[in-house]
Amino acid sequence: MSSTVGAEERVHRRIRYGLMCGGLANFLALYYVQPLLPGVARHFGVSASESTAVLSLATITMAVALLFVGPVSDMTGRVGIMRLSLVASGVLGLATAFAPTWHSLLVLRGLQGVALAGLPAVALAYLREETPPGSHVRANATYIMGTALGGAAGRLLPGPLHELWGWTGASAAVGAITLVCGIGLWALVPPSRHFERSSPRLGGLLANTARTLKDPTLVVLCLVGAATMGAFVGLCNALAFRLEGAPYLLGGAAALAFLAYPVGIPAPLAAGRLAVRRGRGPAALHGVALLGAGVLLTRMSALPAVVAGLGVLTFAFLGTHSLVSGWVSDRAQRVGVGVGQAAGLYLLAFYAGSSVFGALAAYRWQSAGWPSVITGAIVLTAVAGLLVGLARRFDTP
Repeated sequence: MSSTVGAEERVHRRIRYGLMCGGLANFLALYYVQPLLPGVARHFGVSASESTAVLSLATITMAVALLFVGPVSDMTGRVGIMRLSLVASGVLGLATAFAPTWHSLLVLRGLQGVALAGLPAVALAYLREETPPGSHVRANATYIMGTALGGAAGRLLPGPLHELWGWTGASAAVGAITLVCGIGLWALVPPSRHFERSSPRLGGLLANTARTLKDPTLVVLCLVGAATMGAFVGLCNALAFRLEGAPYLLGGAAALAFLAYPVGIPAPLAAGRLAVRRGRGPAALHGVALLGAGVLLTRMSALPAVVAGLGVLTFAFLGTHSLVSGWVSDRAQRVGVGVGQAAGLYLLAFYAGSSVFGALAAYRWQSAGWPSVITGAIVLTAVAGLLVGLARRFDTP
């Protein structure tokens, strides 16, 4: 009996660390351009607000692709899609390094966003199916911790790489890392054992989408994801430009402010422990409140306060995202809608928030400065808090 339990634990450990590896690659490939936006603007001769398209286009194409990848995974399986996603993302990442023009870069980033959709749309559903109920929060937190590591690498590695090798070298290195992580996921994550194929009929997919959208809790949780992601990404997009200008004048060293990002890596596990004690709803409210505190800290002019605010913001965002994404999968399973499709709809809202509010924050910075960026982030944070309160009211088992 003990040997069977030990074998099961080894399988679950492989799943957790394989998806952690996948999450790292996914967020690294998606967000490595964020600290490089000023350099991208100079390299391709575009404005600050235009440069955000290299990030926003990838996130919006990912968001659109999520509409299809989740349902397809419900029909065909999870693991093959995740493997193909990371390998294709790595290849396209290498191609972006050698994009000859601004428009060719945008096309490649758009395609990369489509490829990247395969992992996040499937990972949460796979975890829900392949790990025991008592391990769901822990497994989900481990995956989100992988995305946090990817986010940290995506903010910290590109700056020094860009200083050494320019845009081409930095992009090529990120593409290579994505490929290596894809190989790691391929080797570690075992085939599904508990996956149940759903009906491939289009009518069934549309009916399931309608059921998902009719559930007020799921809809509200999707909007929480959009609001928190919009506040976080928007502020980070504008921060790179703020630190390059007066009074900081950090130039390429502005990316070093993202050294605060690793503070958020343990946030999913901490949020998971709080959720076990207090419940997901109260823990999510704590996360949103902390998100607001981080935004306000970055309002200060002292550089240490700005960096501290970024650390608080990152910790709060990643912890809240871990809780809300897991809440979506749990709610979908309880009310009988497709978990993969519900996760896909959540991530659609999540990345749409990144695209829309991330670009809007850059425009606010360009037209009205940092106080305008802060105002937008605070509004989004307040909306997220109200929505979490509504989700708690609606979510009755």
